[in-house]
Formats: sequence, structure tokens, C-alpha cells
Amino acid sequence: MARTAGSHAETTGPKVRAVALRLFARYGYAAVSMRQIAAEVGVQAGALYNYTPDKQGLLMSLMQGHMHDILEARQATSSEGDAVQQLEAFVKFHIGFHLARPEALFVSYMELRNLEPQNFARIEALRRDYENELEGILARGAAEGVFTLDDPKISTLAIISMLNGVVNWFRPDGRLGLGDVEQIYWGMVRRAVGAAE
Repeated sequence: MARTAGSHAETTGPKVRAVALRLFARYGYAAVSMRQIAAEVGVQAGALYNYTPDKQGLLMSLMQGHMHDILEARQATSSEGDAVQQLEAFVKFHIGFHLARPEALFVSYMELRNLEPQNFARIEALRRDYENELEGILARGAAEGVFTLDDPKISTLAIISMLNGVVNWFRPDGRLGLGDVEQIYWGMVRRAVGAAE
């Protein structure tokens, strides 16, 4: 298939993804058409299929890319220290990573329902890889007696849900800076798991 005049694979492909992410986050996956994405990118609708097989493939690519990015970034982060130190590092990592990518976070959680079953299973597996690290930290702290938990898995999901909420209200020019927010949320998580100060 011929490329649309004026488009360049190295710039148009990333632009397609960026536009789709913005539109999916703003209007929801179901409400956004390929024609709308193409118009925002500045190409004919048919040209989008040079970059993605279909809208479902585009959603899957965005969600999978987000999960690969967070797993790669997390792997590059030091995980030394005791369970309390590791939990603090995880909390601050999660907040900082997602404040730089609020649309990706929103799409990754809110659009799971629109994934076809095989794509849902793949994204769920990647999410479990990420959640398992936090669950392991909590289980370790509970076994060592430094955390008081009823259930590490439920605590994992509750903590991640709480941390995800930061992107809904945080503003870089607001009353609190990133460091302040990270410290406040770390304090709330620490108290939630019964860790001593």
C-alpha cells in the first residue's frame, strides 16, 4: 500500500500513537473512530493501516507499550533495602512514573473492558508482573512482622488504586510539589500497612 503523500513512517507512526492515546483518554475508545484519528494526524483514514492493523490493534499497542515501559523502568530501579524501604521506593516510583504519563495510565486502566479476550489476557499478564513485585514486598514485610496485613493481594490492589488517583488532581503548578505528594502518599501507605515510622 502506498504511503500518503507528505507522511513519513518515522514521524507519522509515533504521531498516530500519540493522537490515538490523547483521543482515547479524552473521549473513550468506543467513541473514537479511525477517521477521527486520521484527521488529527493529518492523513487519509486508509493511511492509518500502514501503522496499525485496526483500532483494536492500536489500543493493544498503546496498552502493551505502557506496560513494557513501566516494567523496564521498574527493572532499572534499585530494589535494595528492607521491606519498608522497598515499599517506599515502589510508592514514589509509581507516582513519579505515572504523573509523566497520565493519559497512558488512564487508558491502561479504563479501557481494559474494550480489549478482545486474547489481548485482555496479555495485558493482564503484564499487569500481574508489575503487581507481583508490590505483592512480594508486602508479603515479605508481613512475614518479617513489619507490616500488618489481612491479605497481601488485596492490599496490593488497594495501594495501586490509591496511587493511580494522584494523576486525576495533581498539577505541577499547584500548592504541593511532586516530592511533597510522594511523601504524603508514602505516609498514607505506610500507615495502611501498619509499618512503624
